[in-house]
Amino acid sequence: MYQRFYGLRELPFELTANPKYLFFSARHREALSNLEYGLSTAKALTVLIGEAGTGKTTLLRAALQSEHCRSVRCVYLNNPALTRDEFVEMLANRFGFGSDAACSKTVLLERLERTLRERRLKGEITALVIDEAQSLTFDLLEEVRLLANIETSSEKLLPLVLSGQPELAARLNDPALRQLKQRVALRCEITPLNLPETAAYIASRIKTAGGEASKLFTREAVVLIHEFSRGIPRTISVMCDNALLGGMALGRHPVDREIVNEVCSDFDLRGNDTNTPVDQRPTETLTTSPLDDTAIEPHVPADVDEARAEKSRRFLFGGR
Repeated sequence: MYQRFYGLRELPFELTANPKYLFFSARHREALSNLEYGLSTAKALTVLIGEAGTGKTTLLRAALQSEHCRSVRCVYLNNPALTRDEFVEMLANRFGFGSDAACSKTVLLERLERTLRERRLKGEITALVIDEAQSLTFDLLEEVRLLANIETSSEKLLPLVLSGQPELAARLNDPALRQLKQRVALRCEITPLNLPETAAYIASRIKTAGGEASKLFTREAVVLIHEFSRGIPRTISVMCDNALLGGMALGRHPVDREIVNEVCSDFDLRGNDTNTPVDQRPTETLTTSPLDDTAIEPHVPADVDEARAEKSRRFLFGGR
């Protein structure tokens, strides 16, 4: 709607999990590497933890579409609030085993193991990825544990990935699930973005959509977006999308602090300092990650040498 006004090819802040718009903070890069490694080497169980809106689903899709996972065939569940019988039916349908397997766990497991062995002989890995895994009941988590037992003498036949909100981590610490937790081979967590990462996230998405971030948002606006989004990428996208729409309605660009303040009010968003009115708060500055093209450079810790830094840049920008 506002693409022409801001000189964009497409909308940069859509909420679909599009890997093209994946932003790599240091934690996101680490998590992606863990997912790719766990899937491509058939690790028993990989766990991904993150608050709602931090990009878990996008990371899962990026991992499954990567070169590392080219030989991986994935069954993906994103609505696991099921009964045991529904879980069996869902697996039978996703694996294409027919109605008799959907009605019998015994038939399902027999066909599943045979299929997994046949595929592995062909050099294929079949994985089960469960998103929103914090919704799994204790009964289904036990079923997941049993699926992790499908193996040969030398390798796991069904690598599993559980992705969920922090409640999943708490569930795995329950003594009743200690056997499942013992099967976790890889565990990674993605956290909200800090201020420089928020600026880089906004700049990256705008550049991908064909725009120039410094012409769309002032730095003061970005600081306010970070404060009220609390660094959650999904909330950042919602705020930016509405701010750009508001800026177009007012015929104003770049989007400034006043427009973002109006969006915060419309969505009843509250920042960390809830006692001071927004327009009376001091303006934080962006010094480590300016809102321009350099903002999308990957963050590399200071103790990483230049060779590794260059490798990270190639990884992020297509020369992996």
